[in-house]
Amino acid sequence: MGIKKYRPTSPGRRGMTGQTFEEITRTKPEKSLLRPLKKKAGRNANGRITVRHRGGGHARQYRLIDFKRDKLDVPGTVKSIEYDPNRSARIALITYADGEKRYILAPLGLKVGDTIVSSKDDIEVHVGNAMPLLRIPTGAMVHNVELHPGQGGQLVRAAGTAAQISAKEGDYVTLRLPSTELRLVRKECMATIGQVGNADHANVKLGKAGRKRWLGWRPTVRGSAMSPRDHPHGGGEGRSPIGMPGPKSPWGWRTLGRKTRHNRATEKYIVRRRRSGRG
Repeated sequence: MGIKKYRPTSPGRRGMTGQTFEEITRTKPEKSLLRPLKKKAGRNANGRITVRHRGGGHARQYRLIDFKRDKLDVPGTVKSIEYDPNRSARIALITYADGEKRYILAPLGLKVGDTIVSSKDDIEVHVGNAMPLLRIPTGAMVHNVELHPGQGGQLVRAAGTAAQISAKEGDYVTLRLPSTELRLVRKECMATIGQVGNADHANVKLGKAGRKRWLGWRPTVRGSAMSPRDHPHGGGEGRSPIGMPGPKSPWGWRTLGRKTRHNRATEKYIVRRRRSGRG
């Protein structure tokens, strides 16, 4: 996939970049794999905003993605590479030998006409094939990794990401995740060979606020621009400092660097923590 630059015909166009979509081979999705998708605008069942800055955006339909890859030992042919508005990655339409159609995340290098297969046994280590981590050689790059056997892939699904198998010991395989975290995953968990496609997704520059609105994102306002009743950073005359030992969230919690992970049940599976972006 390539990146195209727009001519500066307006202030919004200046510096804007977009995707060329040259890898897309079909523009209309498979109807049997579509489901309705109602917008929530960041609200819970009580109608209260629990996720800020969400709302609006273009109408979407959900594409059913086969994260489990549980159609075993049945070869499938890639019929098309398609755009999915619900994720950064591209999706591939697979037609299996028995006639069933499914969508999978499209790995980098997968092309129309390629054959893929999912199996619990030893099969070829080929881009798009899925197998247990136990069967994949050390050093291989994988994506769509399960955390629990049979639950479906939950790790490494964003565009351009890949995890590397670092070691195998006992019932666990050590994965080096895109965040640089080293994590233990059970050897029975399924993973797909290769890197997720659409790697240039991170290089796109939206260029204007309206384009962000089309994606369903509402404006983010600085806490220092609010009143004291709306945010701990608010109030004061002019451009006032925070006025407290450290930055806080709108609800008074310490933020910007504070660790928020408190899951003791899974602490033992993390061999090495990810590198933090803040000190």
